[in-house]
Amino acid sequence: MAPAKAAGAAGSGPAAPKSATAELLETLEEKFRLTTKQQELLIRVATLLLIYILAFATRLFSVLRYESVIHEFDPYFNYRTTLYLTRKGFYEFWNWFDHETWYPLGRIIGFTLYPGLMVTSALIYWALHALSLVVHIRDVCVMTAPFFASNTAMVAYFFGKEVRDSGTGLIAAIFLAICPGYISRSVAGSYDYECIAIFALILTFFLFVRAVNTGSLAWAAGAALTYFYMAASWGGYIFIINLIPIYVVVLLLTGRYTPRLYIAYNAFYIIGMLLAMQIRFIGFQHVQSSEHMAALGTFCLIQVFFFVDWVKHQLADPKLFRTFLRVVVFSFGGVGSLAFAVGMATGYISPWTGRFYSLLDPTYAKDHIPIIASVSEHQPTAWSSFFFDFHILLILFPAGLYFCFKRLNDASMFLIIYGLTSMYFAGVMVRLILVATPALCLLGAVAVSASLTRLCAIAREKAPETGAGAVTGAAASGSGKLSGKAKDKLKGAQDSSLPYQREGAVVLIAGIFFCLINFARHCTWVTSEAYSSPSIVLMARQHNGDRVIFDDFREAYFWLKHNTKPDAKVMSWWDYGYQITAMANRTVIVDNNTWNNTHIATVGRAMASYEEQAYGIMQQLDVNYVLVVFGGVTGYSSDDINKFLWMVRIGGGVFPDIKEPDYLNNGDYRTDANGSPKMLNCLMYKMCYYRFGELQTEYGKPTGWDRARGYEIGNKDIELEYIEEAFTSSNWIVRIYKVKDLDNRW
Repeated sequence: MAPAKAAGAAGSGPAAPKSATAELLETLEEKFRLTTKQQELLIRVATLLLIYILAFATRLFSVLRYESVIHEFDPYFNYRTTLYLTRKGFYEFWNWFDHETWYPLGRIIGFTLYPGLMVTSALIYWALHALSLVVHIRDVCVMTAPFFASNTAMVAYFFGKEVRDSGTGLIAAIFLAICPGYISRSVAGSYDYECIAIFALILTFFLFVRAVNTGSLAWAAGAALTYFYMAASWGGYIFIINLIPIYVVVLLLTGRYTPRLYIAYNAFYIIGMLLAMQIRFIGFQHVQSSEHMAALGTFCLIQVFFFVDWVKHQLADPKLFRTFLRVVVFSFGGVGSLAFAVGMATGYISPWTGRFYSLLDPTYAKDHIPIIASVSEHQPTAWSSFFFDFHILLILFPAGLYFCFKRLNDASMFLIIYGLTSMYFAGVMVRLILVATPALCLLGAVAVSASLTRLCAIAREKAPETGAGAVTGAAASGSGKLSGKAKDKLKGAQDSSLPYQREGAVVLIAGIFFCLINFARHCTWVTSEAYSSPSIVLMARQHNGDRVIFDDFREAYFWLKHNTKPDAKVMSWWDYGYQITAMANRTVIVDNNTWNNTHIATVGRAMASYEEQAYGIMQQLDVNYVLVVFGGVTGYSSDDINKFLWMVRIGGGVFPDIKEPDYLNNGDYRTDANGSPKMLNCLMYKMCYYRFGELQTEYGKPTGWDRARGYEIGNKDIELEYIEEAFTSSNWIVRIYKVKDLDNRW
């Protein structure tokens, strides 16, 4: 007992003095102690920072696996014009006449492009140099897409927060950061209009919805400024200027007209229209084109609603107001229809373009405008592409619509309209999956956030007591009896509680996280394997899994640049025009702008004609070299032989002597022994298969075995009379022929 007493005596004595370090730590803890809201804010900011880094880093696979290089075909024109802008300045860029494209027509650059992407990259480049950070403009162009993708994820957070809550915003930001539907156009090196346009698109939608919710003129003006940025960056601004009027009309027809809506739309339309008209490529189309008439009509309609609302407050007699309303409705409808009809008849309002018709009717382009239908990204979307780019978001899409309808407000109504319209257009055209991706990410975030909120609430609920236990507890507490109202309440609680409800909620939560983890794995795989391979550098796998790199395109362009005269003219199919001018610095006959269908048809006619007839066409166009892409050796399927029927169709649309059946055998397009005589002797066939009949491409196969099409070619004895082989790349992917000069005439 003595030791115990001693210990007790020692414990009752004065406490030992604290050290200075402990006192300092306690002071700092009290000073920097965060409230619950501050902790939540800190976690949210840290999460957003991680999402920002994730969105940027996941788009760098192409740089890590290959190098810092521009992808695809169109981005090379954007890079070339951006380089010109940084070297010559904006004034020279805006008034640049490019004589190296569309020979002999040329191209006025300032009038035929959207300058937003080039100006943005140039400003970033100049800002970095002002900070003494010396970088090449090519690296700025390569990294522009990941940078704006990170910014877009942040906008998705604020948009989701505006629609529902901050949890929805965080999930939307994560989805948009890794979704393949957006990554396909925003990996490092994808220097195309869409890499900044989606940022402008989502920001415009968010600011306009914010303006509708608040009635703030500042938010509406901000939406107009971002719309101007979108109009300066991509032709997809047409989607904005039609979707927002549809949204406004739906609000008007569902009785949701408010002064806030009036302020938001008027400010947005007037400021946005005036700013967009400053873009040369748009100009007065904003008030004269049929694609813009919906916005103008909605502007007039909302003035009518404002006037009617004002008259309603002035007239005390409801019967008199109904009579006035009928007169206004019929008058506005008649005057509007008459004005539109007169505008169309007089030509003041231009008709809808072929691209617009192709969105309403997927078969229109194939029947009337083959140049549009020939582009692979303009084809209707297959279900496999939807799943490949959206994965679980396809399942979450209808669930998100349900929760938006369940808590219907102005913001959720916009998201519903955006989701439904964008999904329709994504089904019509593969390229427009990009526009639908933010909508699916937001709706998917609404579904996940609402589901997890409800399931977590159920999982945290305490299991209700049984009837006997409740009665016993009540008796034990001294009441002894339960009132009738208490019994009914207890019975209702028992009925609403399903058996194993908490356990089921836990299982569903685990299932949701399992699906989200699989979604993240799918996105990572798609990004690294499918969307991070530049088309200018090709990659294949051997039987043992080793990678093989085909750098034939740059090899050929390097040869052109250093082995031909500076004023040499190169004829190729339009797909390769931008790359030839940007990398080889040589004049081309046609390029990816595709503004002159007759010029492209002339090139298609030359490729589809016999060599002697094609020689006359090439002499008229002053062609020095002809470039073709061939995949028979490597198995590259996107070569000119597989594109040849589109050359025939486009050429035949202008020149009646080119007929598609002449190149088919019983309706089949083949280049083997069953190919048609005209197919086996046209210029394209000769240039692709010249000397190929002497080559053995696979062991155990005959010479002239085409690996891309899987059969032996039909014409091996090819002789050239008017052109001669000048260069063939290492893997035969790019072949260049020199057009012979005319013989001297005596």
